[in-house]
Amino acid sequence: MTAVRPGDVEGLLRRGPDPRIAVILVYGPDTGLVAERARRLAESAVTDPADPFALVKLDGDTLAADPGRLVDEAGTVGLFGGQRAIWVRSGSRNYAPAVEAVLKGGSAATRIVVEAGDLAKSAPLRVLCERAAEALAIPCYPDDARSLADLIDGRLRDEGLRISREARETLAASLGGDRRASLGEIEKLALYARGQAEIELEDVEAIASDVSASALNTLVDAAFAGQVSEVERLYRRFQTEGLDASVMLGGALRHALTLLAMRLDGDGKSPSALVAGWRGLHFRRQKIVETHFARWSPEALRRAVTRLQEAVLACRRAGGVFAHALAADMLVRLALDAARRS
Repeated sequence: MTAVRPGDVEGLLRRGPDPRIAVILVYGPDTGLVAERARRLAESAVTDPADPFALVKLDGDTLAADPGRLVDEAGTVGLFGGQRAIWVRSGSRNYAPAVEAVLKGGSAATRIVVEAGDLAKSAPLRVLCERAAEALAIPCYPDDARSLADLIDGRLRDEGLRISREARETLAASLGGDRRASLGEIEKLALYARGQAEIELEDVEAIASDVSASALNTLVDAAFAGQVSEVERLYRRFQTEGLDASVMLGGALRHALTLLAMRLDGDGKSPSALVAGWRGLHFRRQKIVETHFARWSPEALRRAVTRLQEAVLACRRAGGVFAHALAADMLVRLALDAARRS
C-alpha cells in the first residue's frame, strides 16, 4: 500500500517524494488544500514552473478521451533537457486507464501529479494509486489545530510578521474548513498588518471573518438538521444585521466538509461516536450534530459540498441582494433535503 497517512503528508512535502515514484495522486474534500499541495508537488519538480515545456498541464477529460496521451507526454524529452512534470486537473470522466498505462510503462523520470476531488475508497483512480508501488495517494482533509497554527506562522513569517499566541488562537478558531479560504483570511490579515512587527488580538478582531461564531452556527445547524422555518428566520436576521451572503454559505460549506471528513475517517461509527470524537465541538451543539450525522451519508455530503462550492462562487459574482437571494435559496434547499432524510 502506498497511501500516505494525513499526519505524514507535510513531512513528505518538505523532504520531497521518492524519485522512483511515477504518479502522485492528491485528493480529498478540502479542495483548497488539494489544489495547494498539487501545485507544490508539480512546481517543485521543475526548475522553471512558468516554462510550459517543463510543466505540462492536462485536463482529466482530455485523458479520458485519449488515454495514450499521458504516456506520450511522460516519455517526451524536454526541448532544452532538464526535469519535466505533468499536472493533471480532474475532470468529470474516468481517466484512470491513462494513469494505469503510465504506471505499467514505468515513466518515473517525469513526475505526474494528479489533482483529484473527494474520491471514495472504491474510486478506480484511488484504488489504482494506493495499490501501485510506483504511486502515492495523498489525502487532504480540513486542517486541525496543529496544522492551522503551522499554516498561520509559516505564511506570516513569509511576510516578515510575527503573531501573538492569543491572536493566533483567535484566528485559528475562525479557520479550518477549507485551505483556500484559510489562506485568504491569513493573507488579508498580513496585508492589514503590513509594517507592524507583531500582529495582536485587536488586529485579528478587526479584519478576520469569524466563520465559526456561535451565531452563525445556529443557522448552519438548522440547515443540516432540516429546520426549514428556522433557516428562513435566521437568514433574514443575519441579512438585516449585515452579514455577508458568502460568509453564511462558507460556514455551511466548512461544516459539510468537516462532517464528510469525519464520516470517512469514522468508517461506520455511530453518530454519537462521531460526535464524541469531534474535538472542540461545543457541548450545546452535540445533540443537533448527531442529527446531522444521522441524516447525511457521505454521498449526500459530497453532493452538498459541490452545490455549496458552486453557490459560494455564484454569490461572490452576483453581490448585493442577488447574492442573498442565492444564499437563502441554497440554505433552504439544504434544509429541505435534510428534512426528507428524517
